[in-house]
Amino acid sequence: MAAGGWTHATLAEQVGVDPKSVERWVNLARVPHRATAVKAALTLQADVHALWPALRQVRTARAVSAELVALYEQRADLPVSVFIDLLASARERIDVLVYAAVFLHEAYPKLNDLLREKAEASCAVRIALGDADSANVAARGREEKYGHGIESRCRLALLHYRSLIGVPGIELRTHGTTLYNSLFRVDDQMLVNAHVWGVNAYAAPVWHLRRAEGGRMFDGYAESFDAVWQAACPVEAS
Repeated sequence: MAAGGWTHATLAEQVGVDPKSVERWVNLARVPHRATAVKAALTLQADVHALWPALRQVRTARAVSAELVALYEQRADLPVSVFIDLLASARERIDVLVYAAVFLHEAYPKLNDLLREKAEASCAVRIALGDADSANVAARGREEKYGHGIESRCRLALLHYRSLIGVPGIELRTHGTTLYNSLFRVDDQMLVNAHVWGVNAYAAPVWHLRRAEGGRMFDGYAESFDAVWQAACPVEAS
């Protein structure tokens, strides 16, 4: 606030709260509601988690069905270790449907080694990445205000995975479908990163599903993956 010349009153007016609320944030270390915190961080051009580290805490939902294990408000709240630990637990299959999801390789450079180990242990690995030249990927970039950034990230993701081409048990394909959700399936568990129009994936919700008898959510997403996979193009070694 000092660096930007903000006072309690001016920041409060910009964010839409009472100046006393801002005073409590500063002097009493009070944590605002998430939506208010995000608006304040954007105003101050600062990282919301740097201002209020408590907002990093993962919040889980009460189970509303046997299939819903947990609900996370946004992917950014979910430690990458949750994704990696889930992949490491695979025994039979790993299915990944994304446009890019380069955050996995950026946070865990040994991801390819993990996937090779799983394939060597007879685990079937299928990875579907966004086709950087497809109209739907370009549209997603415009909607998220990435411009051409999303196409670049798709190409970067392909570079990350390219060394896995030809590894027995691992298949890599590209797709040009409208991506309503990113899917990370391991055996009978799945992380679903929802996509919200105009919102970057890291700020959208994630739900953790587990296949349960009589449930339809898990199988619905699994069938969605299979449909995209059938229409996707295998990546050949260059």
